[in-house]
Formats: sequence, structure tokens, C-alpha cells
Amino acid sequence: MELSLHRLRMLRELRRRGTVTAAAAALHYTASAVSQQLAQLERDVGAKLIERLGRRVQLTELGMLLTDHAEEILRTVERATTALEEAQDGVTARLTAGVWASVASGLLPYALTALAAEHPGIEVRTKELAPEDTAGAVRDGALDFSFVIEYSDYPMPWDPALTKVVIAVERMHAAVPEGSVPTGSVKMIELGEYPWILAGPRSHFGRAVRLACQRHGFEPKIDHEVGEQATALAMVGAGLGVTLVSDLGLTLLPAGVDIVALTEPVMRTVSIAHRTSSGTRPSLQLVIDAVRAAAAEKGLGAGAPLP
Repeated sequence: MELSLHRLRMLRELRRRGTVTAAAAALHYTASAVSQQLAQLERDVGAKLIERLGRRVQLTELGMLLTDHAEEILRTVERATTALEEAQDGVTARLTAGVWASVASGLLPYALTALAAEHPGIEVRTKELAPEDTAGAVRDGALDFSFVIEYSDYPMPWDPALTKVVIAVERMHAAVPEGSVPTGSVKMIELGEYPWILAGPRSHFGRAVRLACQRHGFEPKIDHEVGEQATALAMVGAGLGVTLVSDLGLTLLPAGVDIVALTEPVMRTVSIAHRTSSGTRPSLQLVIDAVRAAAAEKGLGAGAPLP
């Protein structure tokens, strides 16, 4: 019998999520792809692992037994990976990271360039996800690490199976149509006079900004609800409203946008999340060091507390 680690991860996720659709979404596959792989796992094992009950599925006793062992097998693989890296003179590894637009454009290129120069055996691949999805993908094994954010007005709930390493602390700025704010700074309450361009309330950023506005005494009038920061900034440049943007997001700035300081700070931390069990992996530590150095070069205060 040959057991595929890839298929064992799918079986484990099915047990956690309860449906093929939910497991597929967590692992970033289609439901049909997960179903096909689980069917192949049953053929590999030579036993029924899943029972279908209408539109739902449940694990058989043998499926539950194999999933229990899958947890230990996957933990052992992670420990073995760490041990092999520690035994090498030069670290060779391939890591997959979860990223989002501003960190991918404003921080990661500098870090990976420096990393490649000093440790050419480490390869980092990236997957762009919504910031609120990256930590879950690390926990589920789809990613080795991810960038996560936490706002001063909206702390993020944390999974005890993950470790969070602060990389940088960013200040949020008002992004306004060129010439619309005559001074170099503005109070949050004054932005209540403008239409807003903002991500939806289910997104971490959209929720955090709404809470910041409410804390300063107003409900933002949202004329345009968009998910991508680059799209929001382009709309600001067209004179359609205002939004907030972080230090790293300034790399996405188009023409026609003025950046104005907020007199009452709104801050966010950028951290790297990884499974606690992989914390001693040398390649991961070298990546963290490279990203921290890149953030420091950009003047972002890694490790500084949120106000």
C-alpha cells in the first residue's frame, strides 16, 4: 500500500470541514478534484473510507482510523523536513507563502532578492489570497507560512496551533483625490464628509476601517465597495471618493491621489504566521530574517506595539 501525503491532507481536511465542498475551498481545489483524489485514496487503501448520505459525506470507521494516523504521519513528515534541513551545511528548501497585494508588491520582492543572494538553495513560491484566508491555509497545510495583518481597531482572533512573528508596523493614511484636502493632515471625523471607496464588511480591512470610522464618530458613506486596494486607489484618483491606505500600499499609488496623514493614528501590524510545529525549521527562520530586514530598510518598526 502506498499512501499519498497529498491525499491524506485531503482526507484530514474532509474530517475537519464535514463536506467535500468546504474541504476543497480550504485547500484551494475544486470539489471534483478533491472527490477524485479521495476516490483514488480508497483504491490505494483497498477499502471504503467515505460514505455518502445524500449531499453530505461521512467517514467510515476505517476512514476515521486512517485520518487519526494521517495526523501523526503529516506531523512526522514536518519533523523530518526540519531535521534534514538542520543536518545540511547549506539549506535547500522550497516554501510556499500566502501573500496579498501590498505585501507582495511593497515588501516581498526586496526580501526574496536578498534571500536569493545569501541562500540560493531556498526557493519561495507565493499564492495570493485574501488576508483573512491566509492563516487558515497555513494551519491546514496548504501553505508553509503566510503574511497576516492585525489592525489597531480590529484585533484578529488567533489559532493556538499557529505562531505569529511580527514583521512590521504600518501607519494608515488617508488617500484622497488630488487637491481635495488643502492641509497635510486630516482628522478621521473630517473624512466623514466624503464618499468612501472601501472593501466589504466581511473583509478584515473593510471591517477594521468601518470600526475606526465609528470610533471617531461617524458611519462612512460607501459609494463604491471594491475588494482590491489598487482598484480603490484608482477610483480615488478619478475623484470618486476617499479610502485608507497603509505604508506598503503606497507602492500601488496611481496619479491623481494625495496621501494625507491622519491626526489620530490608525495602525496595523504585518506578521508571518507559521505552524508552531515548524518553528525550528532553518529555511523558515532565514525567510523571516530576510523579510524583517527588508521591512527595517523601508523604515517600518518591526515589533513596535500597536497604540
